[in-house]
Amino acid sequence: MDPVRYHPFRPHPWHGLRVGPDPPRIVHAFVEITPFDLVKYEVDKVSGYLRVDRPQRTSSTPPMLYGFIPRTLCAARVATLSPAARSADGDPLDICVLSERPIDRAEVVLDARVIGGLQMLDNGEADDKVIAVLVNDAVWDGARDIGDLPPRLIERLQHYFATYKLTPGAGEPVSVRDVYGAERAARVVEAAIADYARVYPEPLPDPLGGA
Repeated sequence: MDPVRYHPFRPHPWHGLRVGPDPPRIVHAFVEITPFDLVKYEVDKVSGYLRVDRPQRTSSTPPMLYGFIPRTLCAARVATLSPAARSADGDPLDICVLSERPIDRAEVVLDARVIGGLQMLDNGEADDKVIAVLVNDAVWDGARDIGDLPPRLIERLQHYFATYKLTPGAGEPVSVRDVYGAERAARVVEAAIADYARVYPEPLPDPLGGA
């Protein structure tokens, strides 16, 4: 039996994992937050480990798995797809993934089919949230566009992101500007891949091969 090829060290989830098996339609998602979390976790950009960003101030929790697409970056090209934005947020592209079976742990990687997204502004910066479904999911795998999901589910996602940064006595830093379908979402993913390649033109070598 041939030995399995493997990473000798844990790869950085943003820079060391691949974008996905068939981007921009099927991508990898690194999960930071599950629908069970009352604390917002975020990957540390230097170490690659999750760190506590903040406890959620409201009672709402994300209705889907929430994380990012490896080797993507929200920068100039992503900002041009959001006309009201003055810039982009400089983070990996966020992704929300729907799964019929509960996935209750973070720091997992899964294959996700991109079907739409939310155009968001966070303090004037483009902060899109790609919406996807788990590949081979028993219920949602047939979804190909945002219209294949129940409208109430999208409403819950909009409500979560409209409120997840609310601070008592302060204004509303986040606004959900639009809901879009698979074609627009694919363009956002492509723009984020291009933004990443411009800022990080020589990624670390991948011992398993591939980009």
